[in-house]
Amino acid sequence: MAAGRAAELGARVLLLEKMGRVGVKLTLTGKGRCNLTNGGDLPTFIESYRHNGKFLHNVFSRFFNDDLISFFTSRGLPVIEERGRRIFPASSRAQDVVRVLRGYVNSQGAAVQIHSPVQEILTDESRITGVRTDAGIFKTAKVILATGGASYPQTGSSGDGFGMAEKLGHTIQRIRPALVPLEIEEPYVRDLQGLGLKNVKVTLLSDGRKAGEEFGEMLFTHFGVSGPIILTLSGLAVDKLSSARVDLSIDFKPALSPEQVEARLVREFQKHSRKQILNILPNLLPRRFIPVFIQRAGISLAIKGNEVRSGDRKRLLHLLKDWRLTIKGPRPLEEAIITAGGVSVPEIHPSTMESKIIPGLYFCGEIMDVDGKTGGYNLQAAFSTGWVAGEAAAI
Repeated sequence: MAAGRAAELGARVLLLEKMGRVGVKLTLTGKGRCNLTNGGDLPTFIESYRHNGKFLHNVFSRFFNDDLISFFTSRGLPVIEERGRRIFPASSRAQDVVRVLRGYVNSQGAAVQIHSPVQEILTDESRITGVRTDAGIFKTAKVILATGGASYPQTGSSGDGFGMAEKLGHTIQRIRPALVPLEIEEPYVRDLQGLGLKNVKVTLLSDGRKAGEEFGEMLFTHFGVSGPIILTLSGLAVDKLSSARVDLSIDFKPALSPEQVEARLVREFQKHSRKQILNILPNLLPRRFIPVFIQRAGISLAIKGNEVRSGDRKRLLHLLKDWRLTIKGPRPLEEAIITAGGVSVPEIHPSTMESKIIPGLYFCGEIMDVDGKTGGYNLQAAFSTGWVAGEAAAI
């Protein structure tokens, strides 16, 4: 986006691509469908970034979701809006997004050189003079650093840009995974691999105190938990883990009060008094989860509805409203959807994306210390900052 916009405004542009083709990581986003942006309004967007959302106010006033949608639709790629106001290409193919962007760069006359990782940004008296690559030195007075974060390094975003920026005097906020699955201490999660939970509320607890909560869907994996609400809470979990014990509390029936859940349990046990509890609880929980649930409650799998005592029912009620999981840690940074941390935004002009330390150096995308939740927010930030950086560098 930055290369195309700069070329469109008349700049001579060379896009140095580390990989053998452009847009490798973009083709993986949204499970290969590419969640381009979100249909929410500006306040919703700003609130959807865990770090430095307000920094994006200026760029969003220049290039926002409606502009991005127009950008793609005017180039022959219609979009659709799905649950949570997520915007996808109508084709559901991330490759089509890359194709449009590649066409944009080419049509504006920007040159693209693949297999060209940059080793160093060259300066003289704090001014950009060029970049050094395996193929030699390219002289230039302006560089846009769009190297991404450090997640999915096999796609090229292996964190190179952080080192380049730091060498030029920029502060790098601690790099860590965000939108990442979480590993869980309890060994039984392995037996639940592939089990999804819908319409549950998950609360993140830091040393027993509520730190955040999300409602929606989650998934058990061979190592722990994943899914939309887990990914959204994961960045906060990673930050808290450095100094506290962090747990997840699952409320299986968030729409019901404890009193209503207990009344439901009483009705179920009375209605199915001769059935074993193993065959009653499927009305309340996924069948695969029930043996683990009953075992934690300390109740026999063979107990019948009319044999459940008040104390048993209280334990079941408690677990339905507050099922605890102990977070061991996040999955590796390489498996994170995005990277938290990066170039400190107070060192970047918010209206141009230009470095306040090195004139002629611009930043865009995930290299900056800005990270949002799932739903199209991170890609919109990348596209908007890329557009503005390209525009400013072309002047």
